[in-house]
Amino acid sequence: MKSLKFFAVLSILLLFSANIFAQEKEMTEEEWQSEINRLTAQKNELTKELNSLQNDVNNLKSTKTGLQSYDDCMNELYALVGASEAEVAKFRTQIADVNGRIGNDNYDKEDIVAQWENLSKNKISALPEFFDKVHNQMKRALDAWDQKPKEIMYTVVRGDHLWGIAKKKEHYGNGFAWPVIYRANRDQIKDPDLIYPKQVFKIPNLTEEEKAKYEKARANYKPAPPAQN
Repeated sequence: MKSLKFFAVLSILLLFSANIFAQEKEMTEEEWQSEINRLTAQKNELTKELNSLQNDVNNLKSTKTGLQSYDDCMNELYALVGASEAEVAKFRTQIADVNGRIGNDNYDKEDIVAQWENLSKNKISALPEFFDKVHNQMKRALDAWDQKPKEIMYTVVRGDHLWGIAKKKEHYGNGFAWPVIYRANRDQIKDPDLIYPKQVFKIPNLTEEEKAKYEKARANYKPAPPAQN
């Protein structure tokens, strides 16, 4: 509407500009008529543009009248997949939960894949809000997830001790985590200070809680001062 008012005002200004121009400069009758003709032509062009804009405004108003409300559109989409608004909200939460577990080795990858497959088979996943997330983004994240085994096996060699085994980079990189190996192999280890070559120990993954616990123990460790003679 501001554009329409602008062109209307401009048309009026053009009609009066001839008088202003005539006051500033003496004009012959022929020059006066020529200027009037030029301004009249401009006015006619502006009038056409104004009418065209008005038609566009009317068409937009007509289109707006025929549009569905947002709620009606969403309800129609939900009806297409046979779901209620509450079911869609529940599905949204399930996606967030499963997506948050992808790549986290505290969860079993096979279980997460099974949960994702259930989501992808649900008709609700066809809704625009979910389709790319479920069928593309989450699928790529699962394919890229190289899950570490829950535990690895380690054969003891001469000179080994639990602290040293735990401190190996391929294990925990932290000697303070040796109790995890001890607890996982109590059937073989009677005394944590006594282990023997050729024993095969399970080296389980640390949980996030265990990682934090033993990292804190390492950070707080202060070696005893050297003995003074």
